[in-house]
Amino acid sequence: MNEKKDDFKPYIPAEKITPEFTVTSIVMGIILAIVFGAANAYLGLRVGMTVSASIPAAVISMGVIRVIMRKDSILESNIVQTVGSAGESLAAGAIFTMPVLFLWAKEGITGAPSLITISLIALCGGVLGVLFMVPLRNALIVKEHGVLPYPEGTACAEVLLAGEEGGSSAKTVFIGMGLAALFKFIVDGLKAVPGVVTAPIKALKTELSAEVYPALIGVGYICGPKISSYMFAGGVLGWFVLIPAIITFGAGTVLYPGTETIADIYAANGASAIWSFYIRYIGAGMVAAGGIISLIKSMPLIASTFVEAMKGMKGAGKAGNRRTEQDIDMRFVLAGIVVLILAIWLIPAIPVSFLGAILIVLFGFFFGAVSSRMVGLVGSSNNPVSGMAIATLLFSTLVLKISGQVGAAGMVGAISIGSIICIVAAMAGDTSQDLKTGYILGATPKKQQIGELIGAVISAFTIGGVLILLDKAWGFGTTELAAPQATLMKMIVEGVMNGNLPWALVFIGVFIAVVVEILGIPVLPVAIGLYLPLELSSTIMIGGIIRWFVDKKKGKEKDEAGAGVLFCSGMIAGEGLVGILLAILAVLGFTEKIDISGSVNTGIIGGIVLMALMIFCVAKFAMSKDKKVSNEK
Repeated sequence: MNEKKDDFKPYIPAEKITPEFTVTSIVMGIILAIVFGAANAYLGLRVGMTVSASIPAAVISMGVIRVIMRKDSILESNIVQTVGSAGESLAAGAIFTMPVLFLWAKEGITGAPSLITISLIALCGGVLGVLFMVPLRNALIVKEHGVLPYPEGTACAEVLLAGEEGGSSAKTVFIGMGLAALFKFIVDGLKAVPGVVTAPIKALKTELSAEVYPALIGVGYICGPKISSYMFAGGVLGWFVLIPAIITFGAGTVLYPGTETIADIYAANGASAIWSFYIRYIGAGMVAAGGIISLIKSMPLIASTFVEAMKGMKGAGKAGNRRTEQDIDMRFVLAGIVVLILAIWLIPAIPVSFLGAILIVLFGFFFGAVSSRMVGLVGSSNNPVSGMAIATLLFSTLVLKISGQVGAAGMVGAISIGSIICIVAAMAGDTSQDLKTGYILGATPKKQQIGELIGAVISAFTIGGVLILLDKAWGFGTTELAAPQATLMKMIVEGVMNGNLPWALVFIGVFIAVVVEILGIPVLPVAIGLYLPLELSSTIMIGGIIRWFVDKKKGKEKDEAGAGVLFCSGMIAGEGLVGILLAILAVLGFTEKIDISGSVNTGIIGGIVLMALMIFCVAKFAMSKDKKVSNEK
């Protein structure tokens, strides 16, 4: 993964033409987009997290195309995962914000959103997310190759390559998949082992925790020790500096959004409640500031890439263009963005004003670029899309309030803007991850981008029905569908409109980002570590430590695309597959039947033992002498 751009050779050379954008790949991709989109919508509304569908879609497509249909086309399988993963990403963006409209309808603040309103908002966000990413592909995927690891995009490519090449490489990937699938099923299916291991630290009034999930270790291993340590530093700042400080200095204070004293909140629910009430706002401010800093620093590269794309418009489609360098025509991209923005403004079913449409253009491109870079660092599953939505809602609600758009109309307008931006960020991140996979394999970017657009359109018209169905079945904000992210968004919009949002917390995050930037440390990974729960960054750090240990032992032969990366790629894939399976089982009502936590409860000891077993497996395979998968064919 450390090849320079000029030295890199994709698996399928640019001169070679193989089946790619076929009827088989598109139909399979559409089916997977619908299934993964619906499954992830339920999962996200239930627990507040979604699972990436790129790798599961790649594995399924590889099985159908290679094993059942006996076709030998890795690029065809790549198009299937490209289209299929679009459903998951669009669903992830939609469920963080759109349920707010249903919650307000139940409170009598607004009317219930229609199917056409939900679908059009999702459609505009999904298509814009893909279009905003097109001019960024060369800057982020090509010129940053070897700098941004794109762990899931790389893992997806490794899975497809392993299936293509067979032998020891495939064996390593599939062993990783099988073990991770088993671990995930034990934790989240059987629930015989807790998903989080927590050790309270009473002297500091905080806790140290780590999730017992194989994919997080895999992400940390692929990202490496440096990025993992930046994320962990953010977690340490939040849980071992800010939380103890808040509890120590503000014990008797009632600080909004809390309704009790900080001491009472801590006594009732521990340090995690302090994180939920206060640190997330600080993290959101830091993520927003880090995103702005990152965009400013990347602007020269983005601008030069955009200028190059504009200059190349006249030559678009000519024989001189290499297949692996072809993007959608920039004229189509610009025209599509203009048409969509006008549609957002003029179509009555989309409750967004002209000012809101302008905000969508500005925030859309900004967070599209930020999201694409962030998934390059930590992967789609750990991309804090909701943090970007929070930043968007803070600013857009404030602007609408200043412009006189207040009350129910202002709040609906703000959440609609936030919904579109949230979907834009999710789709841009997914698109860049898929384009990274395609870059490694030698896919045609233009065909992948068209596949993403197809997946976005299909998923947009699916998600509306899914949300309405789930609302009628259980209702948002209930025990069955807590919709934790959406309830937070609702609180933010109402807080800004009513003038009681904790701006001090947000700006604390902004100035922490400034300090980190002055120190010369990359802001975004630290901000992500602060915004996400500590248990995520702790486990990612474990993966990073294993990678550091393995690279130190191997010396010059660092594990760039060797057994360790292959095994961890398989672990990410295995957990993703079981995550989708468990989501489907949850929809069908089978999860309670396989839950054995009532009779078998290993507690923290079981979690530690399982974590140790995962660490042993990764280290064992990483130190093996398996032949590397070559991306330089």
